[in-house]
Amino acid sequence: MRILLVEDDAATAADIARALGGAGHLVSHVADGRQGLMEAIGGGFEVLVVDRMLPGLDGLGLIRALRAAGIATPALMLTARGSLNDRVEGLDAGADDYLPKPFALPELLARVHALGRRPAVMAPEATVLRVAELEMDLLRRTVTRAGQRIELQPREWRLLEYLMRHAGRVVTRSMLLEGVWDIHFDPRTSVVETHVSRLRAKLGEPDLIQTLRGAGYTIRPPDA
Repeated sequence: MRILLVEDDAATAADIARALGGAGHLVSHVADGRQGLMEAIGGGFEVLVVDRMLPGLDGLGLIRALRAAGIATPALMLTARGSLNDRVEGLDAGADDYLPKPFALPELLARVHALGRRPAVMAPEATVLRVAELEMDLLRRTVTRAGQRIELQPREWRLLEYLMRHAGRVVTRSMLLEGVWDIHFDPRTSVVETHVSRLRAKLGEPDLIQTLRGAGYTIRPPDA
């Protein structure tokens, strides 16, 4: 399996990576929560092993952001906080399993293997897209934020739908031109920038659409 390990303690990460690698798994390791989120959003992993206390973005925030983006990759959360309330909070955030520190590596391997054996379930086509408190109902053709209706023009609707279907991922200008405007060349106009600006104004604060200079745009929860 391909496993993403998000752990900021170097010694712990080395032990886990060695154990997982010895069991035949391919392990990618990052030590920062925000970097872990971007790696997980990029996909290709069958299991995530995530420490609860991380720099940049903690494990709870990382898992919540993934679930809000519709990413269901099984996640095992590691933590030095092992009370019942802590375990419940981790599971409520979207973690699939919870392992308190210190732990025995054979138990960690067993839990990772159990998560990896879960049968893949094909989810039905989503009819409601969500990013934080922003909701797009594809059947009712409505957009709301925190329960407040937002009126969009047809092109603004297509732009927002495209961004929300790719929530948490970087969307380039060329991708938007092709996916929203059906333009397969660069017209050298500011049509994308203009529509993104208008959409931002309608969605309100805090800003969910982020500009990644030189890369494109992404829509994600404000704390992600």
